[in-house]
Amino acid sequence: MRLSCADEMLLLNGCPGVIGLAAVFCGEQPDVDRVRARVAERWTGLERMSRVLDGGPGDVGTGRRGRARWTVPGPFDPAVHVGVADSKLDDLWAVSVDRPLDGAVPPWRLSVVPDTTHGGGFALALVAQHVLLDGRSLATLMRSLMDSPATVRQPGRSASLTRTGLRAAGRELRLMAAAGQALPMPSPQGTCSSVAVCELPADTVRSARRQPADGRGATLNELLVGAVAGALRAEYGPVRRWRQREEPVYTAVPCDLRTRANPRELGNTLTVVRVPLPVDVDGPVARLRACQAAMATVPERAAAHAGVLFPTAEAVRRTGPWVTRLLTGRGRRSCFAATATTAMKWPGGKSTFEGRRLVRTVGLPPLQHPGTASFALAQAGDTFTLTVVCNLRPDDAGRLAEAVVTEFETWAMAATPSR
Repeated sequence: MRLSCADEMLLLNGCPGVIGLAAVFCGEQPDVDRVRARVAERWTGLERMSRVLDGGPGDVGTGRRGRARWTVPGPFDPAVHVGVADSKLDDLWAVSVDRPLDGAVPPWRLSVVPDTTHGGGFALALVAQHVLLDGRSLATLMRSLMDSPATVRQPGRSASLTRTGLRAAGRELRLMAAAGQALPMPSPQGTCSSVAVCELPADTVRSARRQPADGRGATLNELLVGAVAGALRAEYGPVRRWRQREEPVYTAVPCDLRTRANPRELGNTLTVVRVPLPVDVDGPVARLRACQAAMATVPERAAAHAGVLFPTAEAVRRTGPWVTRLLTGRGRRSCFAATATTAMKWPGGKSTFEGRRLVRTVGLPPLQHPGTASFALAQAGDTFTLTVVCNLRPDDAGRLAEAVVTEFETWAMAATPSR
């Protein structure tokens, strides 16, 4: 079974490729056998969860026999995939982010995590290789384990969004090929992974969403991108002081390509759009306005990927494996995207697992190339949780997380009180 173009690009990108999503619940930790029984009941029929990679990254794109493919040797074994973690959630994220899930079993694990320290009694933490599942897939899977999964309405964009012209696709190709600016690191050899998780008060986020005061307000995605721009400025100073060339700093914004026809599809049904970060713009509100203008172009640009670029790449790579190498080559450099930013909302309303109420969700974005940082802001009801993953200096994740929170607090204090 062939890997999709998105699967193959993620396999070849040279990163550990581990992502995760945890659901934190109040109440007593459930027995692991009951969790395994729920997983067996809800996930056994999902073919994607039983897939194993046959072959490795060294074979993909070479054209030789043995090129990586998906195989389904049989249903997964819940006893192998579901266990109890021996550490807290933050520690589990720290040890998982740079450890690929290799081996002869499907590359995902679900852990019952005791003592989460995030306002709950325990968590269910799903970790997977990105080549198998994207972030939306993790949310869909976790939601399916809840006590009433059938009541969830999964949003999906209209299929008409994928219609785009060759001219728009050409513009997007030029934008994707444009050089970017890397973060000012002394040496790629001196980088290391670090992970930080922090909570954002709901009142702070609600107030920040009312910025700019004379505008329409801001979406969670726009706020995150704007806060990351401010965090980079606070940590490294204006780009004009540390740039080696004139290009902007880019962030990679993941875009879900599922439509209303396939809202629960598992796999990698997504693309990434590069958005310039206004690090050199003075003032948090002014940076947010610049981010809103840049983010307004994202749906049309994602449509160019879905309607033209991906279908073309899929068609061409059937005769030329070099296409995947070409598409992933530029993305291997930290200057392609210095950061990655994604906002995730829990699908559906209030949720319970065996009667235990969902408190919050916590994401684990992937560790990217040396000199980069990834930011994930997860919303579940009135709770907001930020996870920062860095391949930079030691403890940079904690410093950048604090700077992002400061940016939210600055917007909140300047916001016009609601009427």
